[in-house]
Amino acid sequence: MSKDKDKERDDKDLEGADKRKSMGRRRGCKFCSDENIKIDYKDASLLKYFITDRGKLVPRRLSGNCARHQRAIARAVNQARMIALMPFSVTGT
Repeated sequence: MSKDKDKERDDKDLEGADKRKSMGRRRGCKFCSDENIKIDYKDASLLKYFITDRGKLVPRRLSGNCARHQRAIARAVNQARMIALMPFSVTGT
């Protein structure tokens, strides 16, 4: 009896694996690969790539940054917002 339940459970696990999407290859951190690029709050043109159209930070899994550089970007964006180089939120439509 227990063998039948185990087989059913294994079949269900295999069905779930088919439904999952594969993530593909993970991108490397842009800042780790190129040491010449520095994260600076005064460089709004660099920081704008890590902000959505709503004004939110792009998460690590989408931007491909490592944890250390993602924290540095968040800190730089907050500094740039404080001195009005970047908006806190986007107003409009």
